Amino acid sequence: MIASPPLGDDVAPKRSVVVYKKNQKLRGVLSHLYQEETCTLAQLAETLYTSVPSITGVVEELVESGWVRTTGTATGNNGRRPVLFSLNPNGHYVIVLDSSTHDTCFMLVNPLRQVVFRRCVDTHLENNAQFVAFLLSFVQESIEEAAVNKDDIIGLGLAIPGLIDARRGINLTYPNLSAPNEPLTTCLEEQLGFPVYLINDSKATALGENRFGGGQGKKHALSINIDWGVGLGIILNGEVFQGASGFAGELGHIQVDPEGELCYCGKVGCLDTITSASSLVRRVQRAVQEGCMSKLAVYQNDVSQITINHVIEAAYAGDSFAIDMLHDTGYQLGKGLSVAINLFNPEIIIVDGVLAQASTFIINPIEQAITKYCLSGFRNDLTVEATQLNGAAKWLGTHAYVMENLFASI
Repeated sequence: MIASPPLGDDVAPKRSVVVYKKNQKLRGVLSHLYQEETCTLAQLAETLYTSVPSITGVVEELVESGWVRTTGTATGNNGRRPVLFSLNPNGHYVIVLDSSTHDTCFMLVNPLRQVVFRRCVDTHLENNAQFVAFLLSFVQESIEEAAVNKDDIIGLGLAIPGLIDARRGINLTYPNLSAPNEPLTTCLEEQLGFPVYLINDSKATALGENRFGGGQGKKHALSINIDWGVGLGIILNGEVFQGASGFAGELGHIQVDPEGELCYCGKVGCLDTITSASSLVRRVQRAVQEGCMSKLAVYQNDVSQITINHVIEAAYAGDSFAIDMLHDTGYQLGKGLSVAINLFNPEIIIVDGVLAQASTFIINPIEQAITKYCLSGFRNDLTVEATQLNGAAKWLGTHAYVMENLFASI
């Protein structure tokens, strides 16, 4: 039997370098398979700038650990067709928890980004400890209902609105979700027993679009999330731009009308007060109550029944009033986006959120406002388009955020 060499000072660093390089290859294989779904050994070796024998050992280890599986052979006519590998859909599940101002959804997602279980309830985000207690019971009940082994869950991603400092795991907009100086993520991790990652909903949307949607392959992109508020996700050099404290992208709170409405943030005339879905509905309700000519006048006796879906449906039915309201919203949004364009010089702007359903009526006025308020050089290589992910960008981005953080920790 050959004795092992002593671990002298000159040996440990060499071993640590070997371990680092091996882990780097493990991360690379997992990340590439997660993004591309299937690859051959030769493709992986080329992507990771290594040899096929070297990558073969890494993939074999990942197959043995249950992370990777074979999934057929590549198409081709010349010679022996190479084997395709993908992530294993059985196990290594991530919980995506999406809590907003109108509901909370639980999704159990496998490594192939397939939702294997989904459950939504009407409970909305509230700024108190009772809401965290609800989240914990909701997650635990959903895991039981999904009939999945808890040991097969590798992490949870929580996407919520607000000023989120992901490094400290806190939400400054909803500070009462956890005890003072205690990260919300720590509170959840202690009760659930697996890692928890917190991300702002607009940043999750931007990440989803960049990894799997219209922003795929773009290094510099903006994702405008127009829901009950207005959130901006910024992609710089292919990564979500967080800012010093994680708050970058609060486009909804730039002032656009000094004589405007009071915003919930305490400031006057924020973009939110003009272009969010909730502000649009309020303006429509006031106009209908005052007797405007519109199909929506059927709700004149109880304008509280009017929802954003009613406005969008009326526009698609040819209602001039609804079309004009959406057009004005798009134009004002374009003015606000012009500020971000002049600052970040993006390649693409993707419109997401509930108003993406009205893209026919808002994209053109957004572009008109950008043409008017941006320097011409910024407009030349810029495209504006509605999301093609049909509402999936946020949960896809949340899933990617968890997976990429877990891969980075290997």
